[in-house]
Amino acid sequence: MAPSRKTEPETSKKGRTSSKLFVPACYSFGFLLVCLIAFLLQIVYFSPISPVLDEVPQPAVLSATQLQDFIKVGEGSVNHPEDASMDKNGVIYTATRDGWIKRLQDGTWVNWKFIDSQTLVGLTSTKEGHLIICDNANGLHKVSEDGVENFLSYVNGSKLRFANDVVEASDGSLYFTVSSSKYLPHEYYLDILEGKPHGQLLKYDPSSNITTLVADGFYFANGVALSRDEDYVVVCESWKFRCCKYWLKGERKGKLETFAENLPGAPDNINLAPDGTFWIAIIKLDARRMKILNSSKLIKHVLAAYPKLFSRFITLGGGAHLINVAEDGTIIRNLVDPTGQLMSFVTSGLQVDDHLYMISLTSNFIGKVQLS
Repeated sequence: MAPSRKTEPETSKKGRTSSKLFVPACYSFGFLLVCLIAFLLQIVYFSPISPVLDEVPQPAVLSATQLQDFIKVGEGSVNHPEDASMDKNGVIYTATRDGWIKRLQDGTWVNWKFIDSQTLVGLTSTKEGHLIICDNANGLHKVSEDGVENFLSYVNGSKLRFANDVVEASDGSLYFTVSSSKYLPHEYYLDILEGKPHGQLLKYDPSSNITTLVADGFYFANGVALSRDEDYVVVCESWKFRCCKYWLKGERKGKLETFAENLPGAPDNINLAPDGTFWIAIIKLDARRMKILNSSKLIKHVLAAYPKLFSRFITLGGGAHLINVAEDGTIIRNLVDPTGQLMSFVTSGLQVDDHLYMISLTSNFIGKVQLS
Protein backbone atom coordinates (compact mmCIF):
# COMPACT_ATOMS: atom_id res chain seq x y z
CA MET A 1 0.00 0.00 0.00
CA ALA A 2 1.48 3.27 -1.01
CA PRO A 3 2.11 5.77 1.78
CA SER A 4 -0.40 8.54 2.03
CA ARG A 5 0.71 12.04 0.87
CA LYS A 6 -0.23 15.07 2.91
CA THR A 7 -2.08 17.68 1.04
CA GLU A 8 -0.51 21.18 1.37
CA PRO A 9 -3.00 23.80 2.50
CA GLU A 10 -4.21 26.11 -0.28
CA THR A 11 -3.29 29.20 1.74
CA SER A 12 0.32 28.00 1.99
CA LYS A 13 0.55 27.67 -1.80
CA LYS A 14 -0.77 31.19 -2.29
CA GLY A 15 1.66 32.61 0.26
CA ARG A 16 4.63 30.94 -1.42
CA THR A 17 3.52 32.20 -4.83
CA SER A 18 3.11 35.74 -3.48
CA SER A 19 6.57 35.67 -1.92
CA LYS A 20 8.07 34.54 -5.22
CA LEU A 21 6.41 37.50 -6.96
CA PHE A 22 7.36 39.94 -4.18
CA VAL A 23 11.10 39.25 -4.40
CA PRO A 24 11.47 40.26 -8.09
CA ALA A 25 9.27 43.30 -7.44
CA CYS A 26 11.61 44.37 -4.62
CA TYR A 27 14.62 43.94 -6.87
CA SER A 28 12.93 46.02 -9.60
CA PHE A 29 12.01 48.79 -7.20
CA GLY A 30 15.48 48.80 -5.69
CA PHE A 31 17.09 48.93 -9.12
CA LEU A 32 14.91 51.86 -10.15
CA LEU A 33 15.68 53.66 -6.88
CA VAL A 34 19.42 53.18 -7.38
CA CYS A 35 19.15 54.45 -10.96
CA LEU A 36 17.21 57.50 -9.81
CA ILE A 37 19.75 58.31 -7.11
CA ALA A 38 22.62 57.83 -9.57
CA PHE A 39 20.86 60.08 -12.10
CA LEU A 40 20.34 62.86 -9.56
CA LEU A 41 23.90 62.55 -8.24
CA GLN A 42 25.23 62.85 -11.78
CA ILE A 43 23.13 65.97 -12.41
CA VAL A 44 24.33 67.59 -9.20
CA TYR A 45 27.97 66.46 -9.38
CA PHE A 46 28.47 67.52 -13.00
CA SER A 47 26.26 70.60 -12.77
CA PRO A 48 27.60 73.79 -14.42
CA ILE A 49 26.23 75.87 -11.53
CA SER A 50 26.77 76.17 -7.79
CA PRO A 51 23.36 77.56 -6.91
CA VAL A 52 22.13 79.50 -3.93
CA LEU A 53 18.56 80.06 -2.83
CA ASP A 54 17.59 83.68 -2.68
CA GLU A 55 14.56 85.77 -1.84
CA VAL A 56 12.55 86.79 -4.88
CA PRO A 57 11.35 90.43 -4.83
CA GLN A 58 7.64 91.11 -4.94
CA PRO A 59 6.85 93.10 -8.12
CA ALA A 60 4.91 96.28 -7.59
CA VAL A 61 1.30 96.45 -8.77
CA LEU A 62 0.81 99.76 -10.55
CA SER A 63 -2.00 101.54 -12.32
CA ALA A 64 -1.21 101.39 -16.02
CA THR A 65 -1.88 103.32 -19.21
CA GLN A 66 -2.67 101.30 -22.30
CA LEU A 67 -0.51 102.06 -25.34
CA GLN A 68 -2.49 104.00 -27.92
CA ASP A 69 -1.98 105.72 -31.27
CA PHE A 70 0.72 103.20 -32.07
CA ILE A 71 2.80 103.57 -35.23
CA LYS A 72 5.08 100.91 -36.73
CA VAL A 73 8.15 102.70 -38.07
CA GLY A 74 9.83 100.92 -40.98
CA GLU A 75 7.96 97.64 -40.66
CA GLY A 76 9.87 94.82 -42.31
CA SER A 77 13.15 96.76 -42.57
CA VAL A 78 14.74 96.10 -39.18
CA ASN A 79 15.66 92.63 -38.00
CA HIS A 80 15.09 92.26 -34.26
CA PRO A 81 16.82 95.38 -32.89
CA GLU A 82 17.61 95.66 -29.17
CA ASP A 83 18.27 99.36 -28.59
CA ALA A 84 18.30 102.78 -30.28
CA SER A 85 20.12 106.08 -29.85
CA MET A 86 19.89 109.61 -31.22
CA ASP A 87 22.97 111.59 -32.22
CA LYS A 88 23.66 115.32 -31.73
CA ASN A 89 22.02 116.08 -35.08
CA GLY A 90 18.76 114.37 -34.14
CA VAL A 91 19.32 111.24 -36.27
CA ILE A 92 18.11 107.98 -34.71
CA TYR A 93 20.19 104.79 -35.06
CA THR A 94 19.62 101.14 -34.25
CA ALA A 95 21.60 97.90 -34.55
CA THR A 96 19.94 94.74 -35.85
CA ARG A 97 20.44 91.01 -35.45
CA ASP A 98 21.71 90.66 -39.01
CA GLY A 99 24.59 93.05 -38.32
CA TRP A 100 23.28 96.22 -39.94
CA ILE A 101 23.56 99.62 -38.30
CA LYS A 102 20.57 101.55 -39.62
CA ARG A 103 19.53 105.17 -39.34
CA LEU A 104 16.13 106.72 -39.71
CA GLN A 105 15.71 109.03 -42.69
CA ASP A 106 12.31 110.47 -43.62
CA GLY A 107 10.52 107.66 -41.77
CA THR A 108 12.57 104.91 -43.44
CA TRP A 109 15.34 102.79 -41.92
CA VAL A 110 18.38 103.01 -44.18
CA ASN A 111 21.43 100.71 -44.09
CA TRP A 112 24.46 102.67 -42.89
CA LYS A 113 27.28 100.37 -41.74
CA PHE A 114 27.64 96.61 -41.42
CA ILE A 115 29.23 94.59 -38.61
CA ASP A 116 29.72 90.88 -39.10
CA SER A 117 27.95 89.93 -35.89
CA GLN A 118 24.56 88.68 -34.77
CA THR A 119 24.99 89.76 -31.15
CA LEU A 120 24.72 93.57 -31.29
CA VAL A 121 22.79 95.03 -28.35
CA GLY A 122 23.03 98.37 -26.49
CA LEU A 123 24.39 101.48 -28.20
CA THR A 124 25.04 105.17 -27.54
CA SER A 125 25.90 108.26 -29.58
CA THR A 126 29.02 110.25 -28.73
CA LYS A 127 29.69 113.99 -28.76
CA GLU A 128 32.08 113.41 -31.68
CA GLY A 129 29.27 111.95 -33.78
CA HIS A 130 30.27 108.29 -33.47
CA LEU A 131 28.22 105.32 -32.34
CA ILE A 132 29.47 102.97 -29.64
CA ILE A 133 27.84 99.55 -29.85
CA CYS A 134 27.98 96.68 -27.40
CA ASP A 135 28.55 93.27 -28.93
CA ASN A 136 27.77 90.34 -26.62
CA ALA A 137 30.48 88.27 -28.25
CA ASN A 138 33.13 90.80 -29.29
CA GLY A 139 33.20 93.74 -26.86
CA LEU A 140 32.73 97.34 -28.02
CA HIS A 141 32.63 98.74 -31.56
CA LYS A 142 33.05 102.34 -32.68
CA VAL A 143 31.09 103.16 -35.82
CA SER A 144 31.60 106.32 -37.87
CA GLU A 145 31.53 107.50 -41.45
CA ASP A 146 35.07 106.13 -41.75
CA GLY A 147 33.99 102.58 -40.88
CA VAL A 148 33.86 100.16 -37.95
CA GLU A 149 36.53 99.66 -35.29
CA ASN A 150 36.42 96.95 -32.64
CA PHE A 151 38.36 99.08 -30.17
CA LEU A 152 37.74 97.16 -26.92
CA SER A 153 37.71 93.38 -26.97
CA TYR A 154 39.98 92.58 -23.99
CA VAL A 155 40.01 93.89 -20.41
CA ASN A 156 43.08 93.17 -18.30
CA GLY A 157 44.10 90.37 -20.64
CA SER A 158 40.70 88.63 -20.61
CA LYS A 159 38.27 88.48 -23.51
CA LEU A 160 35.42 90.93 -23.02
CA ARG A 161 32.23 88.91 -23.11
CA PHE A 162 28.62 89.80 -22.47
CA ALA A 163 28.96 93.58 -22.80
CA ASN A 164 25.34 94.70 -22.72
CA ASP A 165 24.84 98.47 -22.67
CA VAL A 166 26.97 101.63 -22.82
CA VAL A 167 26.67 105.38 -22.22
CA GLU A 168 29.10 108.25 -22.78
CA ALA A 169 29.90 110.89 -20.18
CA SER A 170 30.63 114.52 -21.09
CA ASP A 171 34.39 113.95 -20.67
CA GLY A 172 34.30 111.22 -23.34
CA SER A 173 34.65 108.29 -20.95
CA LEU A 174 32.36 105.30 -21.46
CA TYR A 175 30.43 103.46 -18.76
CA PHE A 176 29.30 100.00 -19.80
CA THR A 177 27.84 96.89 -18.25
CA VAL A 178 28.91 93.27 -18.38
CA SER A 179 25.87 91.17 -17.57
CA SER A 180 27.80 88.17 -16.30
CA SER A 181 31.52 87.73 -15.79
CA LYS A 182 31.04 83.96 -15.45
CA TYR A 183 28.61 82.89 -18.13
CA LEU A 184 28.40 83.55 -21.87
CA PRO A 185 25.35 85.17 -23.51
CA HIS A 186 23.80 81.88 -24.61
CA GLU A 187 24.21 80.66 -21.00
CA TYR A 188 22.15 83.47 -19.49
CA TYR A 189 19.77 80.90 -17.97
CA LEU A 190 22.66 79.52 -15.90
CA ASP A 191 23.17 83.00 -14.45
CA ILE A 192 19.51 83.03 -13.36
CA LEU A 193 19.73 79.54 -11.92
CA GLU A 194 22.95 80.04 -9.99
CA GLY A 195 21.51 83.13 -8.34
CA LYS A 196 24.82 84.86 -7.67
CA PRO A 197 25.82 88.42 -8.64
CA HIS A 198 28.26 88.20 -11.55
CA GLY A 199 27.39 91.54 -13.20
CA GLN A 200 29.82 94.44 -13.53
CA LEU A 201 29.96 98.16 -14.30
CA LEU A 202 33.15 99.26 -16.06
CA LYS A 203 34.61 102.54 -17.28
CA TYR A 204 36.72 103.06 -20.40
CA ASP A 205 38.96 106.13 -20.57
CA PRO A 206 39.72 106.94 -24.23
CA SER A 207 42.56 109.33 -23.32
CA SER A 208 44.57 106.60 -21.57
CA ASN A 209 42.96 103.60 -23.28
CA ILE A 210 42.49 102.06 -19.83
CA THR A 211 39.41 100.16 -18.63
CA THR A 212 38.67 100.00 -14.90
CA LEU A 213 36.11 98.18 -12.79
CA VAL A 214 33.75 100.71 -11.21
CA ALA A 215 31.49 98.32 -9.31
CA ASP A 216 30.48 94.67 -9.33
CA GLY A 217 28.09 92.35 -7.53
CA PHE A 218 25.12 93.02 -9.82
CA TYR A 219 22.46 90.39 -10.51
CA PHE A 220 22.66 90.49 -14.32
CA ALA A 221 23.77 94.04 -15.04
CA ASN A 222 21.75 95.24 -18.00
CA GLY A 223 20.94 98.82 -19.03
CA VAL A 224 23.06 101.79 -17.94
CA ALA A 225 22.38 105.54 -17.97
CA LEU A 226 23.88 108.71 -16.54
CA SER A 227 21.80 111.25 -14.66
CA ARG A 228 21.22 114.65 -16.23
CA ASP A 229 23.94 116.23 -14.07
CA GLU A 230 26.16 113.13 -14.32
CA ASP A 231 26.37 112.94 -10.54
CA TYR A 232 25.40 109.26 -10.60
CA VAL A 233 25.07 106.37 -13.02
CA VAL A 234 22.13 103.94 -12.95
CA VAL A 235 22.53 100.19 -13.56
CA CYS A 236 19.57 97.87 -14.13
CA GLU A 237 19.67 94.52 -12.28
CA SER A 238 17.32 92.28 -14.22
CA TRP A 239 17.06 89.27 -11.90
CA LYS A 240 16.44 91.46 -8.83
CA PHE A 241 13.67 93.61 -10.38
CA ARG A 242 15.59 96.74 -9.38
CA CYS A 243 18.00 99.46 -10.48
CA CYS A 244 20.99 100.72 -8.51
CA LYS A 245 22.85 104.01 -8.71
CA TYR A 246 26.56 104.56 -8.25
CA TRP A 247 27.50 108.06 -7.13
CA LEU A 248 30.17 109.77 -9.24
CA LYS A 249 30.19 113.15 -7.51
CA GLY A 250 29.47 114.81 -4.19
CA GLU A 251 29.60 113.53 -0.62
CA ARG A 252 28.33 110.09 -1.62
CA LYS A 253 30.93 109.60 -4.37
CA GLY A 254 31.92 105.95 -4.68
CA LYS A 255 28.79 104.63 -2.93
CA LEU A 256 26.30 102.19 -4.44
CA GLU A 257 22.64 102.60 -3.50
CA THR A 258 19.25 101.33 -4.56
CA PHE A 259 17.62 103.63 -7.12
CA ALA A 260 14.31 101.84 -7.76
CA GLU A 261 13.19 98.43 -6.47
CA ASN A 262 10.26 96.03 -6.63
CA LEU A 263 9.77 96.96 -10.27
CA PRO A 264 6.86 95.26 -12.11
CA GLY A 265 9.29 93.01 -13.97
CA ALA A 266 12.93 92.63 -15.00
CA PRO A 267 14.46 95.98 -16.07
CA ASP A 268 16.28 95.87 -19.41
CA ASN A 269 17.62 99.04 -21.08
CA ILE A 270 17.35 102.47 -19.50
CA ASN A 271 17.57 105.81 -21.31
CA LEU A 272 17.65 109.39 -20.06
CA ALA A 273 14.64 111.47 -21.12
CA PRO A 274 14.86 115.14 -22.11
CA ASP A 275 13.36 116.24 -18.76
CA GLY A 276 15.91 114.33 -16.68
CA THR A 277 13.69 111.34 -15.93
CA PHE A 278 14.42 107.82 -17.20
CA TRP A 279 12.60 105.38 -19.47
CA ILE A 280 13.10 101.76 -18.47
CA ALA A 281 11.96 98.78 -20.53
CA ILE A 282 10.44 96.03 -18.39
CA ILE A 283 10.65 92.37 -19.37
CA LYS A 284 7.90 90.11 -18.10
CA LEU A 285 9.31 87.53 -15.69
CA ASP A 286 6.94 85.43 -13.60
CA ALA A 287 7.81 86.09 -9.94
CA ARG A 288 5.77 83.08 -8.79
CA ARG A 289 7.84 80.70 -10.86
CA MET A 290 11.00 82.45 -9.72
CA LYS A 291 9.93 81.69 -6.15
CA ILE A 292 9.45 78.02 -7.01
CA LEU A 293 12.86 78.07 -8.63
CA ASN A 294 14.39 79.43 -5.46
CA SER A 295 12.75 76.83 -3.25
CA SER A 296 15.12 73.98 -4.18
CA LYS A 297 18.71 73.65 -5.35
CA LEU A 298 17.80 70.32 -6.94
CA ILE A 299 15.25 72.04 -9.17
CA LYS A 300 17.96 74.46 -10.27
CA HIS A 301 20.41 71.63 -11.03
CA VAL A 302 17.82 69.74 -13.09
CA LEU A 303 16.89 72.85 -15.12
CA ALA A 304 20.58 73.64 -15.65
CA ALA A 305 21.02 70.19 -17.19
CA TYR A 306 18.00 70.59 -19.46
CA PRO A 307 17.85 74.10 -21.03
CA LYS A 308 14.68 73.33 -23.00
CA LEU A 309 12.91 72.47 -19.76
CA PHE A 310 14.11 75.76 -18.30
CA SER A 311 12.75 77.74 -21.27
CA ARG A 312 9.34 76.17 -20.70
CA PHE A 313 9.39 76.82 -16.98
CA ILE A 314 10.75 80.39 -17.07
CA THR A 315 9.46 82.46 -19.98
CA LEU A 316 10.79 85.92 -20.79
CA GLY A 317 8.88 88.64 -22.58
CA GLY A 318 5.24 88.77 -23.50
CA GLY A 319 3.50 92.08 -23.95
CA ALA A 320 5.07 95.54 -24.01
CA HIS A 321 5.97 97.38 -20.83
CA LEU A 322 7.84 100.64 -20.18
CA ILE A 323 8.02 102.78 -17.07
CA ASN A 324 9.04 106.42 -16.67
CA VAL A 325 11.04 106.95 -13.48
CA ALA A 326 11.81 110.28 -11.80
CA GLU A 327 15.28 111.32 -10.68
CA ASP A 328 14.51 110.08 -7.17
CA GLY A 329 13.49 106.61 -8.43
CA THR A 330 9.73 107.15 -8.20
CA ILE A 331 7.66 105.58 -10.98
CA ILE A 332 5.58 108.34 -12.59
CA ARG A 333 4.28 106.63 -15.76
CA ASN A 334 3.50 103.02 -16.56
CA LEU A 335 2.81 102.19 -20.21
CA VAL A 336 1.65 98.69 -21.13
CA ASP A 337 0.34 96.48 -23.88
CA PRO A 338 -0.27 93.40 -21.72
CA THR A 339 -1.38 91.05 -24.49
CA GLY A 340 1.30 92.06 -26.99
CA GLN A 341 -1.31 92.97 -29.55
CA LEU A 342 0.71 95.98 -30.70
CA MET A 343 4.20 94.92 -29.67
CA SER A 344 5.90 92.44 -27.35
CA PHE A 345 9.25 91.94 -25.61
CA VAL A 346 10.16 95.64 -25.62
CA THR A 347 13.82 95.97 -24.60
CA SER A 348 14.33 99.74 -24.84
CA GLY A 349 12.49 103.04 -24.91
CA LEU A 350 13.93 106.25 -26.40
CA GLN A 351 12.13 109.57 -26.00
CA VAL A 352 12.55 112.12 -28.77
CA ASP A 353 10.60 115.34 -28.16
CA ASP A 354 7.06 114.23 -27.35
CA HIS A 355 7.36 110.76 -28.86
CA LEU A 356 8.56 107.48 -27.42
CA TYR A 357 10.31 105.00 -29.68
CA MET A 358 10.03 101.37 -28.54
CA ILE A 359 12.52 98.72 -29.59
CA SER A 360 11.93 94.97 -29.44
CA LEU A 361 14.09 91.90 -29.98
CA THR A 362 11.15 90.07 -31.52
CA SER A 363 9.95 92.73 -33.99
CA ASN A 364 10.81 93.79 -37.53
CA PHE A 365 9.84 97.41 -36.83
CA ILE A 366 10.28 100.06 -34.15
CA GLY A 367 7.18 101.28 -32.39
CA LYS A 368 6.31 104.93 -31.86
CA VAL A 369 3.73 106.54 -29.61
CA GLN A 370 2.88 110.13 -28.73
CA LEU A 371 3.30 110.85 -25.02
CA SER A 372 1.03 113.90 -24.63
